[in-house]
Amino acid sequence: MTNIHASIPTMSDELRHRIVALADQCVKCGLCLPYCPTYALDRNEAESPRGRIALASAMATRTISLTERIPLDHCLACLACESVCPTGVHYAELLDASRALLGPRGGLNRYLRALLTHPYWLRATLHMAHTLGARYWARPGARLLGSGSRWRAALMMLSESRPQARSKIDRRVVSRQATLKRIGLFTGCVADVLEESAHTALEQLLRQLGYHPVRLPAQCCGAMDAHNGAAKTAIQHAQRVHQQVATLALNHILTATPGCLSELCRALPETRVEDAFTFLDREGSALRFRPLHKRIALHIPCTQRHVAHSDAALLRLLARIPELDLQSLPAEPRCCGAAGSHFIDYPQRAASLRRIKLDQALALQPSQLLSGNVGCRLHLRIGLVEQGRPMPVEHPLSLLARQLDPQSTELQETL
Repeated sequence: MTNIHASIPTMSDELRHRIVALADQCVKCGLCLPYCPTYALDRNEAESPRGRIALASAMATRTISLTERIPLDHCLACLACESVCPTGVHYAELLDASRALLGPRGGLNRYLRALLTHPYWLRATLHMAHTLGARYWARPGARLLGSGSRWRAALMMLSESRPQARSKIDRRVVSRQATLKRIGLFTGCVADVLEESAHTALEQLLRQLGYHPVRLPAQCCGAMDAHNGAAKTAIQHAQRVHQQVATLALNHILTATPGCLSELCRALPETRVEDAFTFLDREGSALRFRPLHKRIALHIPCTQRHVAHSDAALLRLLARIPELDLQSLPAEPRCCGAAGSHFIDYPQRAASLRRIKLDQALALQPSQLLSGNVGCRLHLRIGLVEQGRPMPVEHPLSLLARQLDPQSTELQETL
């Protein structure tokens, strides 16, 4: 198989040349600085996009040592800078290539990444932890540790992560000849374990429109490894996704996890890959929703805004729920601090950004909070618990399915 993850070369010399070429696109204008959450946090040029670009170029040309990696590791990869860059710098590609040159970090990050990218291991670990009463000891244990402890962050994640049981909906794969309105669903790795309600909701909405959803096996798309410098492992994940799609003969894939979208597009160049909200907004005009008289706060993740570009589609869908008082959180700061495993690796930095987002949300006095990214929802829920102000935090798809008027459309296809 060729061309999968071609944007992240694996040979050191190729990486260096590519990094320098990408860095040369930056004209150092600084227009990205006001949009960078880490620059706002530190007011340090090294923690800005152009500072990181200069650092990556210096590492690639061996001007400085590869050990000077901290600002690159601090980057949240929110891509707000790429969205406003006047010269079109491919910052995401440059960041992944630079981290591939540096190689993956070790320690807790290595083991956590291995766990999170293998859904079977993650599900088994969470089931075991909660069978052993994690709800009673994980949170109190975390509070005994300092706020900057990675183990504290990991324990809080454990206490607030509930593996969701698979729904009992019949998902038998239809024959390959029955391709009319057959559509694939990519559930990912962490999201597959923690987001069953959202995936079941998406299936319900698709069935209401007459589509036959076919789930791919739970697996990682490669995004987490790519963002952590493990380029070879990321390529292996992408190859497995490609093989599964070919086996199921799917030519159209949806994902409810916007962070997976760019990796899926690279892994499946011959397949149509879409964000679920974009698809439902375009194809779901027949859907009707029951009224909901509630105030709900909406957090739009960076991946949804800058990768999937489906924030407008989501707002249009939610606006179709009668009587819903939907309050979107301000765009600034541009990131809640979750950023994949960042909230485990750098808990204090992540908590500082999260605090701003939660202050924005709580000021609206909502009954619940919505966010379309599993990492953001977990990070925000942990913050609410630590502040002693817990409230429901769920995927927008779950709300849409719950408010769906089942009489609004006729089911065009049955299992």
